[in-house]
Amino acid sequence: MPRVLRGSNDARELRIGIVVSRFNSIVTERLLNGALRALEACGRGLGDLDVAHVPGAFEIPLLAEAMIATQRYDAIICLGAIVRGDTMHHEYLGKAIFNTLQEMQVRHRLPIAVGILTTENMEQALARASDDVGNKGYESAMTVIECATLLRQL
Repeated sequence: MPRVLRGSNDARELRIGIVVSRFNSIVTERLLNGALRALEACGRGLGDLDVAHVPGAFEIPLLAEAMIATQRYDAIICLGAIVRGDTMHHEYLGKAIFNTLQEMQVRHRLPIAVGILTTENMEQALARASDDVGNKGYESAMTVIECATLLRQL
């Protein structure tokens, strides 16, 4: 019989860092609130949680890498909002950030949740950052909790 490994939603013992963009703050603050709700729901106290606010989504990988370098974290949650504008800027920005975060996750063997929205318009972004269960910040926190607890079993 194979050994089956499954992560849990118990975040009590996890050290999680959050990097959140200030750009499009009407969206990103809601994503942050969703992530904090999820962490609390999973038993993680917020008193000693580290949240780094960066100017924009482009700066998220830099702060995530710096957090990882401290070796104090079991997982990192990255939150931002890239909304389509009049140029292709959003596509280049999104690809660069997502590829960098994925590479960092694999290289460091540390879960990094990409709760960075890439939407066509502000209405879509606000819908994904709503106060209901579809909040992508909440989902991002749940993802890193499950992956971090799974990695501890290896």
